[in-house]
Amino acid sequence: MNAVIIAVLVMLVLSLFRVNVVFALITGALVGGLTGGLSIEKTIEVFTNGLGGSASVALSYALLGGFAVAISKTGLPNLLVEWVLGMVGKQGDSKAKAMSKTLIVFSILLMACFSQNLIPIHIAFIPILIPPLLKVMNELKIDRRLIASVLTFGLTAPYILLPAGFGKIFHEILATNMADAGLAIDMGDIPVAMLIPTGGLFVGLLVAVFISYRKARSYEEVEFVEMEKGQYSKVGIVFSLIAIIAALVVQIQLNSMIFGALTGIVVVYLSGAIKWREADDLLTEGMKMMAFIGFVMLAAFGFADVLKATGDVDQLVKQAADLIGGNQSLAALLMLLVGLLVTMGIGSSFSTIPIIATIFVPLAMELGFSPMATIALVGTAAALGDAGSPASDSTLGPTAGLNVDGQHNHIWDTCVPTFLHYNVPLIFFGWLAAIIL
Repeated sequence: MNAVIIAVLVMLVLSLFRVNVVFALITGALVGGLTGGLSIEKTIEVFTNGLGGSASVALSYALLGGFAVAISKTGLPNLLVEWVLGMVGKQGDSKAKAMSKTLIVFSILLMACFSQNLIPIHIAFIPILIPPLLKVMNELKIDRRLIASVLTFGLTAPYILLPAGFGKIFHEILATNMADAGLAIDMGDIPVAMLIPTGGLFVGLLVAVFISYRKARSYEEVEFVEMEKGQYSKVGIVFSLIAIIAALVVQIQLNSMIFGALTGIVVVYLSGAIKWREADDLLTEGMKMMAFIGFVMLAAFGFADVLKATGDVDQLVKQAADLIGGNQSLAALLMLLVGLLVTMGIGSSFSTIPIIATIFVPLAMELGFSPMATIALVGTAAALGDAGSPASDSTLGPTAGLNVDGQHNHIWDTCVPTFLHYNVPLIFFGWLAAIIL
């Protein structure tokens, strides 16, 4: 049996049984490497070498965690909480609560979408924006699975559809690899071809918001930074806002989450809102808050490198091609399922495109798929799994913000909801696009 399928299944099954995701990734990599013909020594070597690829990401998360705690200490989150709770009303008016819930969900969705195209900061905003809002969400009894679904939609749909920011990178990679595989396309056709698949994501979002997670869900009130009501100064608030803006500007200008977070921390410290003798403890506390996400990213890169080293990723694509024959409907479905398996394991749609385009583009041309249908097939196959994969930053990011108080499970509260609401409709709508375009 193909090593990629076995490794991904081992990783997913262990994760679903609430085995630690890091342990699940390491075990999956070991099983996949041995199944793919690598010796145990070679598997360990490849996995270990792959860890370095995510070192900058892990450090970014750690510093963003420190920045989030520093911002919380200034009192800005408490001010935000008091303002929103004031909107809810002293008597807990149901209409006010509904309006507040709508405002929060819409604001988070807007910020997530902006993070891909308009202000390309990707997941960097989540550890800063979400933890301070948890108290408000708890008061309004908002199901965090809803917020995870909203965030993941905003982290995936915009770059798939819109050719700006990360979307431009995705579209360029798609166009370049399709051209290298023998089909030159106009980049202007990509948004048109990806419109139907993106519609599947939108349908999933509507189901999550209005059906699956519309009911109230209670959480315990846990403070990750202790602070009394009203304990903030105008100077601290102003400097915290300046710190957030400075962090975003530096990150965009230098294309570095590390130095962006570092800049924000320095600005907060210079404001005097945090005493220097407290600085080390606060930064350490923030790093611990994000440590789990950093370790998952490290393990995910090693896992992906082992899968690539086995050579079974290419073999999986070729095996799917051999099964297809001349059936277009079956071809479209198998291509999408292969894309799902590969991306669930690797955790990145951007890295999946070069792997699948090499085989899928010639195959699609041979089967008579139009260029637009081929774009939809390859683009959707690559994007599948980005939502729902335990190793994807589109799921790790939401968990990083929602689990700071230990009440949001990465697998069952982020990965499973996003897989069901986005990957399932994306398969159907991607298949539909390939058939009708």
